[in-house]
Amino acid sequence: MFLDNIMIALTALKSNKLRSFLTMLGIVIGIASVIAIMIVGDAVNNSVMDSFNNMGANTITFYLTEKEFEDENDYVYRTMKSTDMISEEMITDINEHFADRVDKIVLTASMGQASVSERNKSTSVQLSGVNAAALSSKDLTMLEGRTLSARDFSNSAKTALISDKAAKKLYGNNYKNVVGKPIEAMVGNKMHTFTVVGVYEYKKDSSIYSSSDSSNTSLYIPLRTAFCLDNSDISFGMFEIQAATGEDQTKLTNDIKDYLNVHYYKNNDLYNIDGFSLQSYIDESKDAIGKIKLAIAAIAAISLLVGGIGVMNIMIVSITERTREIGTRKALGAENGSIRMQFITEAIVICVIGGGIGILLGKGLGSLASHLLHISGSVSPLYVAGCVLFSMVFGVFFGYYPANKAAKLNPIDALRYE
Repeated sequence: MFLDNIMIALTALKSNKLRSFLTMLGIVIGIASVIAIMIVGDAVNNSVMDSFNNMGANTITFYLTEKEFEDENDYVYRTMKSTDMISEEMITDINEHFADRVDKIVLTASMGQASVSERNKSTSVQLSGVNAAALSSKDLTMLEGRTLSARDFSNSAKTALISDKAAKKLYGNNYKNVVGKPIEAMVGNKMHTFTVVGVYEYKKDSSIYSSSDSSNTSLYIPLRTAFCLDNSDISFGMFEIQAATGEDQTKLTNDIKDYLNVHYYKNNDLYNIDGFSLQSYIDESKDAIGKIKLAIAAIAAISLLVGGIGVMNIMIVSITERTREIGTRKALGAENGSIRMQFITEAIVICVIGGGIGILLGKGLGSLASHLLHISGSVSPLYVAGCVLFSMVFGVFFGYYPANKAAKLNPIDALRYE
């Protein structure tokens, strides 16, 4: 019976192709709009998440900050002392105490801007001391030579990695021959000589700590070597950790912060440790994008309501045109339920066909928009299945009234209808 109703519905649609198409149009536009919005929203979400990942989504930053005092009279200004700094002992303690929760600790020491020279040519670079974890997190692409080795780090070797951009300024097109050669770097008022062991490909830093001035590239040297330049103790104003996979970053941030403040900064009169991770910003961004997607999709879904009313309207017209047919069927013994199901099925068929066209059109429009925005997005199969199911429910909802009206027609009145 159900298949017969579907065939009757398809025959009715074919007999009035233009009217059927116009009836479906509201459904098509509504479904297409929702699908396209979901794809573009997913693309925007992916783009935002990629940006966070480039900035170090699993990175937690800890830094020195001044304590907050309830009474302003308790605050006494003084310059920062070496004992206020984050020491190597603290870093080692953190690494041991949170070994199962921390993947690695990223340590850098910015030695400021340095002038690197070779014969009569020179260029400016940012001299940066890094440990092995910091260097690996930068994901450098080596073009020539090698990266800094474990021996370089442990022996405080005066070795360096230079960017292809800086190397070209010093050596021109022959920069590939720079590996193994010494270069001189003026740090403050002192000249230091480093051996270049590798040339890396320069890429603009997308980190949240990167400077807006991208004219200077970094000259990377071992961390201990950087502190040896001015014979200073190894200490930091900040450090970063990369959380272990699956670790709750917010909880880990608070645990490490509390541990350092209780064990090392409890008696410090002015400074303590604070920290933050990008996880809270990521969660807020996901939530905001999700709400925007739903809001826009809800607005687009208004056209579905208009389309549903159009389906109801055209079904009423169809029933009026087929009154004598309904009367004949009832006179031959068709029950009210059979008549009702016939017209509900016809409404469902209209909505499902319109929904199918809308899904295809929406995926096409969404993919096109994502391509034009140079970001990739997709729609979950659950959304597609939901749209098909929604179309069927829509057909039942808006088809029931005219179908029920047809079922209640008096067969004698229906047969007399002109």
